[in-house]
Amino acid sequence: MTVPVTSLSTNELDNPEELEAPGSEPFDATLEADPVDEAAEHPLLALEVPATVLAGEAVTPPVLEGTEVIETPQVARWFAVQVASSCEKKVKATLEQRAVTLGVDNRILEIEIPQTPGVKLKKDGSRQSIEEKVFPGYVLVRMILDEDTMMAVRSTPNVINFVGQEERRATGKTRGHIRPRPLSRQEVDRIFKRAAEKKPVVKVDISEGDQILVIAGPFKDFQGEVIEVSGERNKLKALLSIFGRETPVELEFSQISKQN
Repeated sequence: MTVPVTSLSTNELDNPEELEAPGSEPFDATLEADPVDEAAEHPLLALEVPATVLAGEAVTPPVLEGTEVIETPQVARWFAVQVASSCEKKVKATLEQRAVTLGVDNRILEIEIPQTPGVKLKKDGSRQSIEEKVFPGYVLVRMILDEDTMMAVRSTPNVINFVGQEERRATGKTRGHIRPRPLSRQEVDRIFKRAAEKKPVVKVDISEGDQILVIAGPFKDFQGEVIEVSGERNKLKALLSIFGRETPVELEFSQISKQN
């Protein structure tokens, strides 16, 4: 069976509206699809991008309205600083002055040399009140650690370095950089508690073989010879002549006076 094919004329192809079915609306070839609101679907696209970003420059990210910016507070901590022998007071005075000169006195807050009262017995038997250092060769600094304060401390004359952890170098035999380690609360409390003790520490310039005179206690006015010195206990042993016999007796430093 042969299906008849209807040919279209050139005029009919040039006028497509004539091909519309009866009763239908005419086709408008100029109509386009409804635009999609991409900014509504992706809110970040609604932000204006600065021209500097498009140019490849680094800029600070924009802060969205209603976003709370929280800054990490800088906390002052205690650090131990090793100094040259007998230079604790000199370092303290110099660092206090340098902190003001360098403009970091608002971050270097306290400089302390923990000390406890003591008594020194001189060779002539006289006594001198002194301040005994709890940790000779060290100064404690309460500070906010940053590059400026760290450099101010390290560059102070007679300062050796912070007490901390050494960061080993990958190559070479030279010593690495010391990372300052803050003291713990327990360490700080223990140091200042010891410094607050009112019981005086007696230091005596005395050695075995020296002649002494007992000036206090049950053996007052006895003379003898030192046979042992226990500096950590603030005591010594001496041979005293009791009833005509040489008898070893333990005495405290505060009970004796050295004879010339």
